[in-house]
Amino acid sequence: MSPPISRYPVPEIKDLPADLRERIVQVQEKAGFVPNVFLVLAHRPDELRAFMAYHDALLLKESGHLTKGEREMIVVATSGANRCLYCVVAHGAILRVYEKKPLLADQIAVNPAKADLTPRQQAMLAFALKVTRESHEIGEADFAALRAHGFDDEDAWDIAAISAFFGLSNRMANVVGMRPNDEFYLMGRVPRSKKEPT
Repeated sequence: MSPPISRYPVPEIKDLPADLRERIVQVQEKAGFVPNVFLVLAHRPDELRAFMAYHDALLLKESGHLTKGEREMIVVATSGANRCLYCVVAHGAILRVYEKKPLLADQIAVNPAKADLTPRQQAMLAFALKVTRESHEIGEADFAALRAHGFDDEDAWDIAAISAFFGLSNRMANVVGMRPNDEFYLMGRVPRSKKEPT
């Protein structure tokens, strides 16, 4: 028997409001499974809707100077600093898929300073981690360090917002004991094998 995915009750998908059922089915069709975060946060449907709306606004937008892969780097670095197993594993998988680099998520989660990143990405993560650990110390020098690598103040907002949002996500995942799906662990690590000819 698998361990529970949350210390709180997990509703059945069929019992959820129609909009949430539809969203979860879409994710399931795309990923091949339902990420546990949807099931766990569905314990409070209104909060799940708010969570998804802000998540999508931060991570799925195309504007600014951050790629989707770089946004996931921020999530993994923040989640590593906050020791959030669910978010490191789940977003590490997404990062591996986006960047097609099977080692990168582990490097970033454990020690971003030693990860195979560009100086620009190192500056981005340094800012994100300062937001995570010492946001009260953020000042003009931090914005200047980002500008030196081509980021503008709107990019700084994006980096900070992603880090701050996942500060909330990490803490809630840890409090409720959210368990990562087993499927996440291997995603993006090994190339998909081509089907043998029949």
